[in-house]
Amino acid sequence: METGFRKKILLDHKKLAVRALLAVVFWPSLFFFWCLGPFVFFLLSTTSSEVCPRLETRAEFLAAANDTLPMLVLQDLIYGVPIVCLVLWNRLLPEPARARHVVTCIKLFAVSTVLGALWEYGSSLVCDGYGQPFFSPAWQMTSYLPIANLAVNIPLYVLAFSLGRAFSMREDEPAQGPGETIT
Repeated sequence: METGFRKKILLDHKKLAVRALLAVVFWPSLFFFWCLGPFVFFLLSTTSSEVCPRLETRAEFLAAANDTLPMLVLQDLIYGVPIVCLVLWNRLLPEPARARHVVTCIKLFAVSTVLGALWEYGSSLVCDGYGQPFFSPAWQMTSYLPIANLAVNIPLYVLAFSLGRAFSMREDEPAQGPGETIT
């Protein structure tokens, strides 16, 4: 009977260690990738204003815009790290209410990824440096996608933050009240 108890304690400690490891990956990736990443990747993935005047033909311009695609894929893979952490946490501590919220996070992330990729790729196609309509005016409509992306990202950030907080807190100890010492 005591060996079964020890195995349970050992399993609980392993789960706690995995949860802590996921928290170590989740929180920095959430803050650095989701808060600072969009600015860095936007600068790297779109055709810059210095490149635009040097592009003279539609083929050159399209090639420059297509060169942004690997950066967009890398960006989405890096942005997916907090979502993967949430999925792994949910597998460790299955709870139906949290599972529904994780699925909602995944759906919001997918919509955000599509909107972000369309916006960044579309903004690469809009600038031609000479005011010439190389591409369909429909690509100019992508300038409105950041508003839609923001409308999707705000609930995604709030939900991911609250899920991360819930998953990374220890459930085996009661929360510390005001004025109580840490034991």
